[in-house]
Amino acid sequence: MTGSLVTILAMPKPFTGHIGVIQRNAIRSWTRLQPQPDIFLFGEEDGTAEIAAELHIGNLRDIQRSDLGTPLLSDLLQRARQTAQTPLLCYVNSDIILLQDFQRAVAAIHQQLPKFLGVTHRWEIDLPYELDFADATPLHLGSLPPGFSGSHTAIDVFVFARDMYVDVPPLAIGRAWFDQWLIKDALLHGLPVVDLTRVARAIHQKHQYTHIAGGQRGAYGGEEAHRNLDIYGGVQHAYTLLNATQELLPDGSIRRIHYRREKFHLQQWLWRNFVQRTSPLRKRLGLTRGSESKSP
Repeated sequence: MTGSLVTILAMPKPFTGHIGVIQRNAIRSWTRLQPQPDIFLFGEEDGTAEIAAELHIGNLRDIQRSDLGTPLLSDLLQRARQTAQTPLLCYVNSDIILLQDFQRAVAAIHQQLPKFLGVTHRWEIDLPYELDFADATPLHLGSLPPGFSGSHTAIDVFVFARDMYVDVPPLAIGRAWFDQWLIKDALLHGLPVVDLTRVARAIHQKHQYTHIAGGQRGAYGGEEAHRNLDIYGGVQHAYTLLNATQELLPDGSIRRIHYRREKFHLQQWLWRNFVQRTSPLRKRLGLTRGSESKSP
């Protein structure tokens, strides 16, 4: 039985070129966290099994994929619930470096909230080389290249109770909107969304999108991005880091963010009003596609 609090889940891309470099940096940073989390890499992309064996972490293969070959979030989370032994799960994009503050933040929230979704802002850096992990000195922000704060629409880390997200639609991982759907679903279930940013950021190593057909445009505007958007509700950026209901403070306490909660209720009202007023026109144009039941 594991003594860890959290299991990290990731779906790496093939470990080739610069993507391989930054993924190795990210995954090695997770293994340096204390207490050490359980870690599972999903899939059989080139290099995944090798780094899992090298770092003595798990590798779950044969994940269900879309008709275009992209891994599905629904199967990843179901497999994670069946395999993990920790109370918390954490999906992390494979280019994200985590620092020790992340463990401190997760532990602080877990002590105060039985169920929650934890998210955080990116810190964007350029890192073209592999980090040297031979030194036992813990990584910290000052030891990395200078960077800048990322957008509130880019979300790469999701910490949540293992029994959350039991009914997940077939969202394609690595395509737009699957990340923001996780925030929407937590809010619709009345669960707190806690912003960790003031304690722990996600260190994002910037990269190109050569691993995706169509590049970045394919990731955000391709067929699977459109499918994800339809599942998400059809309104872009309706649920982002600005929709967090609470935030973790440096002293370990959690503070409610009232104005963000009010914004969420306003969004719901605006969506219902929009659906009601435009339903006849959209039906005549054949544009409903079941979207009337979806709030943003």
